[in-house]
Amino acid sequence: MAYDRILYDVADSGVATITLNQPDTRNALSNELLGELIDALVAARDDDKVRCVVLASSHEKIWSSGANLAGFDADVPLVHKHLGSERFVHIFRLLGELGKPSICAASGHVLAGAFGIALACDLVIAKEGVTFSTPEINVGVFPFMIMALIYRNVPRKKTNELLLLGEQISAAEAAEIGIVNRVFAPEEFEAGVRGWAEKLAAKSPLIMKLGKDAMFRQQDMAYADAIDFLRSQLTIAFSTEDIQEGVRAFFEKREPEWRGR
Repeated sequence: MAYDRILYDVADSGVATITLNQPDTRNALSNELLGELIDALVAARDDDKVRCVVLASSHEKIWSSGANLAGFDADVPLVHKHLGSERFVHIFRLLGELGKPSICAASGHVLAGAFGIALACDLVIAKEGVTFSTPEINVGVFPFMIMALIYRNVPRKKTNELLLLGEQISAAEAAEIGIVNRVFAPEEFEAGVRGWAEKLAAKSPLIMKLGKDAMFRQQDMAYADAIDFLRSQLTIAFSTEDIQEGVRAFFEKREPEWRGR
């Protein structure tokens, strides 16, 4: 499928890379770009060859500047603006229900709504020198939707600081408070992202899907309900050939040959 605002590539390793590719707008999350991102995520989800998804950026300094502010002031019916914001919700859910691991490869600054997309990914890898911020309050807006993701990933008082002050935090600080998994020096960044993505792609796709689905579904369950649900998922995993192959390969000291069943 041809795209105008993103790039889509699937490597032989099973890693699909979706690259935000509107550098002239600093990858502003317009309805059109978000629509293409949704299409690409659905394509990756439905492609059995894809085992891991990386969200990247072609901009030299900015991963994404967040929502298109021009749309906030557009002279269109309010209901159109409301329906437009549904694309963010769709992307957050798609990443959670992808059935495959996702990595945000933050090679540039991550701002506003893009911060929410980064946190919706399973893992965030940042290049040394980039920053993360929710600057909406500084232009008379508020990061309403993405606060649901920030509060689920960051301690409450630190989240309050991010939302209310709108100041930037460094990649190093983002790693300290749990936003970022790993920070790489610029010369090591691409290899670092590729290494993590290929490791993820090498896991059993079936067990990864079962695990990913369970991760998403249990996160807001009551403790007792979560334990019961996860126990049932373990029983399902026991029924797969891949779990048996993985155990055999471990004892035979060889690499497993995943069958996906």
